[in-house]
Amino acid sequence: MAQFFKPKKKASVNTKHQSVDVVRLDHNGAGIAFVDKKPVFIEGALPGEKAIIQFIEQKKQFSRAKLIKLAQKSEKRQTPICQHYHECGGCNLQHLQHEEQIVAKNEKLQELMKKQGVSQGEMVQPIMCEELSYRRRARISLMLNKQTNQLDFGFRKKQSKAIVNVRHCPVLVQELDQHLESLFTLLNQLKGKKHLGHVELVQADNGSVLLIRHVADFNEKDHQALVNYCEERNLILYLMPEADVLNHVRGEEPFYLIDGTKIYFTPKDFIQVNRNVNEQMVEQALSWLDLNENDSVLDLFCGLGNFSLPLAKKVKTVVGIEGVDEMVQRAKLNAERNQLSNVSFYQANLEEEVSEQVWASTKFTKILLDPARAGAAGVMETVAKLKPQTVVYVSCNPATLARDSQLLIQHGFKLTRLGMLDMFPHTGHLESMALFER
Repeated sequence: MAQFFKPKKKASVNTKHQSVDVVRLDHNGAGIAFVDKKPVFIEGALPGEKAIIQFIEQKKQFSRAKLIKLAQKSEKRQTPICQHYHECGGCNLQHLQHEEQIVAKNEKLQELMKKQGVSQGEMVQPIMCEELSYRRRARISLMLNKQTNQLDFGFRKKQSKAIVNVRHCPVLVQELDQHLESLFTLLNQLKGKKHLGHVELVQADNGSVLLIRHVADFNEKDHQALVNYCEERNLILYLMPEADVLNHVRGEEPFYLIDGTKIYFTPKDFIQVNRNVNEQMVEQALSWLDLNENDSVLDLFCGLGNFSLPLAKKVKTVVGIEGVDEMVQRAKLNAERNQLSNVSFYQANLEEEVSEQVWASTKFTKILLDPARAGAAGVMETVAKLKPQTVVYVSCNPATLARDSQLLIQHGFKLTRLGMLDMFPHTGHLESMALFER
């Protein structure tokens, strides 16, 4: 008898309002309650609150729900500082007092390490910063509204491609925030505004950078209007007509200072969003490595040399490894400009086997790594086999840090220090640093 595939009917979601008790936060900052012993994730809810919710997703292992109202509020709740908070997808923890955000992130970091069976060493004081005016980078979304013929100008809505129109952002550094209103006005006056992609603002130590992505060339009048705007405000201007094409139109080449070292960059390059925390982070990493003039240090996922170049001023040799060749070349140039001859940079995909790489057979006394959110699973075996005295792991994802720590522990390392960095106040993102010693 023939059998025919019958797709399962999509399970309907129970949309009836329910009252739940929120017991804790997840590692992204959402509240967690339990219904029939199954976790329910509720954006905007805090531990200790009684929440009226409506399910928006129900799966076998968990559910997600929308917060309808609060029957009982936490004493740690505060009024969000931004008028766009309930729409904008940029921040998700402004309803929780800043000091309590630190406590929650510290607890989550320790919990994730413990869950992976990593015995914890000394928990150090968090690296802190001001909770407002801290972001030195912003990507502003643009879309021509056909009904008004005006640009929507701002940030993406939560879980949506729609744009929240923003003229003021309290977490942006003031040097960037002051341009939002006038930039909106300027772009709306351009004849070619329908060809705009998005705008990026970056604060360098020698001025503010404006990058405009566009899909068709500007006419002469529009181009001159952009140049005039940047000249009046002393902005460094870049235009980007294609994905891999970057035209430097006016102003100096941007750079930032770290430990007295100039790191030159373009607005396409990754730099840490929080200048103050980045400075403290580099200082702490160098301190934890306990450097001396005879050390040879390996810096994995080195980028432009944020750690490599300050390291080179204190040790015998530094080798930096980065996956993006363009950034490797820029790191080499940064070393030359800072007259550092004891540091070398190589391109390598650190998600693949690297044991045959020339640098992988070098003896290193110390290793530092600062991977992206996916972590460093592909290179951890190499790190362990190189048998350095110490390893400092800087992480923007505590879950992958906990996972990668296991391999170091298995190879005889001990986690001796652990701490969080308040790189992203008012968001669920958690930066951390771990010290491993043999």
